[in-house]
Amino acid sequence: MTMPMIGLGTMSLNGPDIVGPAIQSAISLGYKRIDCAPVYFNEEHIGDALQNEFNKGSIKREGLFLTSKLASPFHKREHVEPALRKTLSDLRVDYLDLFLIHWPVAFHPVPIDFSMRGWADESADDSDGGKNIDPSVTVKETWTAMEDLVEKGLVRNIGVSNFPVALLHELMAGGKIKPAVNQVEIHPYLQQQKLIDYCKARGVHVQAYSPMGTSGYKEPDEPSVLNDPVLSEIAKKRGISVAQLCLAWSMQRGCSVVAKSASPKRQEENIMVEKGWPDQQSQLSGEEMKRIAELDRGYRFFRPEDWWGSMAMAVFD
Repeated sequence: MTMPMIGLGTMSLNGPDIVGPAIQSAISLGYKRIDCAPVYFNEEHIGDALQNEFNKGSIKREGLFLTSKLASPFHKREHVEPALRKTLSDLRVDYLDLFLIHWPVAFHPVPIDFSMRGWADESADDSDGGKNIDPSVTVKETWTAMEDLVEKGLVRNIGVSNFPVALLHELMAGGKIKPAVNQVEIHPYLQQQKLIDYCKARGVHVQAYSPMGTSGYKEPDEPSVLNDPVLSEIAKKRGISVAQLCLAWSMQRGCSVVAKSASPKRQEENIMVEKGWPDQQSQLSGEEMKRIAELDRGYRFFRPEDWWGSMAMAVFD
């Protein structure tokens, strides 16, 4: 699997007036990977924006690495393929380059309306405080159906998201296809070194979402990665932004990243980390890596226990 190291995240890019320009500017700046999910409730707008770029010749479908995810209500074997086909319809493409299990927790199913693009409401992301979680669906049942999608040519690669080591170990014990990717929250305050080490040993690529600590998602009383004094000092010394430093740090650890921005200026700053800097800017020294390692506090901005009550123990301990 060949995959660009930096991809455009699309969470919270809401409405065609935001999505369209964001996709257009990202493609013009050289982004080759777009990260989507049905529970971002914007895949129909992304599909329209991508179709415009395909029609203009800005990029060809085969030149774009497109990722989406399986939402929790569709983990039963019979629901996996219909959920994927809904995403393909909304994105206006025939296949995905990568399809991930978004969270390793199943919800009770909700209807899929193929007569419309997009979703009429946000029931596909509603756990009702954990009451909608269906503990009868195993991860292996879902994975078997994911493997079928590869055999049918509907997806090129399959993977997981938000999987801790124990669940990943169990999943890989009997599957025909090993996960290509485990996409997880990683930033200097949540470094997940043991997870990275395990995935590397098993040949699973780790992809970091929220690599800058979700500045637009966090609560006012939560810590700010982008305002951290150590990161600010290192970035200033190198003449780069803290955001660029966070991306370079993740990539130096072997992780690809998902970086969300609708701003052309910030998109350009982000993609420059992959497109090419002088080595003295992009390669962090051993001492700098050590100082950043000391910032780890195991802090999650995405906490299932806030959404799912006691049922969240099925994910993180």
